[in-house]
Amino acid sequence: MAVIHHTVLKPTKLELLTSWLPTRPWYVGGAGRRPEPAKAGGFRLDDPQGEVGIEFMVVTDTAGPRPAAYLVPLTYRGAPLEGAEHALVGTMEHGVLGRRWVYDGCQDPVLVAQLLALIEGRVQAQAQSASDTPDREVTRSCTGGDAPLTARPGASAADDRDGTELPAPHGMTLRLQRVLTPVPDDAPLLPPGATGHVAGPWLTPAGTRERGLFAVLRPDPHAQGL
Repeated sequence: MAVIHHTVLKPTKLELLTSWLPTRPWYVGGAGRRPEPAKAGGFRLDDPQGEVGIEFMVVTDTAGPRPAAYLVPLTYRGAPLEGAEHALVGTMEHGVLGRRWVYDGCQDPVLVAQLLALIEGRVQAQAQSASDTPDREVTRSCTGGDAPLTARPGASAADDRDGTELPAPHGMTLRLQRVLTPVPDDAPLLPPGATGHVAGPWLTPAGTRERGLFAVLRPDPHAQGL
């Protein structure tokens, strides 16, 4: 299990995201606005090798024309990830671990592999700020074949105006909902045709609790038996 260190980070995660969020095509705050990100929820996953920190952070931003909530998967590494310069969010100094390289987790194969394992139920979501504590508010589902979902080597994520899409094995595609939309309690979580999901809660700037989809697994209509 990953150990959560309660220590000083310079710069902080939110300071890194203040500069990074406006560079994303799914950022809805508007051109020329400086984000005001605030931590609103999230969870962690464990790296089986114990080398990479994996966090799915939810941040809210009130700087734009309307409040928005974003899913920001991040990985924390003790050395640069080769070939991932385009995915670097920034570097920080960790009070215990020293320099950490922070990456957009959708472009990090360790995070993608563990997210697929979460969808299948092979691993469990962990609390964002406590060591060795499962987060039971994060839900997941998976239907379909018996073959395990494993990350495709060399597969790259693509951002668009609403989220991030990654090719998945067995002719599937994995979509991360970057701009989060609350789902009413009496409404189904899964969109039509979806075969798996991850969902969880977050807090709005007003302090109310919302819940929605974080990731959706579905057949890729363009796949050719991958």
